Amino acid sequence: MGFLDGLMGNATQVDLPAVQKEYALILTPNECIERAYKLVRDMFIFTDKRLILIDKQGITGKKMEYHSIPYKSISHYSVETAGHFDLDAELKIYISSSTVPIVKTFNKTVNIYEVQSVLSQYILR
Repeated sequence: MGFLDGLMGNATQVDLPAVQKEYALILTPNECIERAYKLVRDMFIFTDKRLILIDKQGITGKKMEYHSIPYKSISHYSVETAGHFDLDAELKIYISSSTVPIVKTFNKTVNIYEVQSVLSQYILR
């Protein structure tokens, strides 16, 4: 991930085995990570059971908030692809208990169609 992309809030895909090992304590015994994306220090992880948002807080980033969203709680989502002048794609996820979406921005190195496909796979079960 480029430093400038991180500062602008763009997400990039990360190595799954490293993420599986690092976050093993918050996963259920049979839970498998399908995709993981990093935004500077924060992460969001798509597992086969839920979406996990990780918010690293403070100067050192040692304090972390884990937000777990079961796929059945996602009422809908939207994808905005990158254009010629707008180089970023956006994923907006709407939770049934909230009117404000969770918005994630991706640079062109991440295939937004792949991201929405993973999300669709679990929402449409």
